[in-house]
Amino acid sequence: MFDFGLRIRELRENHKLSQDELGRKVGRSKSVISSYENNLKIPPLEIFTNIAVVFNVSLDYLVGIDKEEMVSVEGLSEDEKRIINIILLEFNKKSACSNGLSDRQQLILSLLMKKFLQAK
Repeated sequence: MFDFGLRIRELRENHKLSQDELGRKVGRSKSVISSYENNLKIPPLEIFTNIAVVFNVSLDYLVGIDKEEMVSVEGLSEDEKRIINIILLEFNKKSACSNGLSDRQQLILSLLMKKFLQAK
């Protein structure tokens, strides 16, 4: 069975937040956050959503349905979003090229270099 409390604790610790700090961010006390982490209480949907927003993860990830964290592209240009999408696709598949960079990896590097040069 999935341990929701452990997921919250891991996210909180990875983000270097205390229970009190997380509680303030989601509108709950330290003791309530502790009860969530110890699986003594289940948060209401509003708090689930607030926790997901604080840690930038999906609700599915938070409750153990989806094991992948979200990547926020808010504020990025369409070109930057396209580059991020290409990078994610590349890293989520197994590489068939064992010597050097694949054509796709070379394309990714080229796009990144162009984007960084435009930023200067």
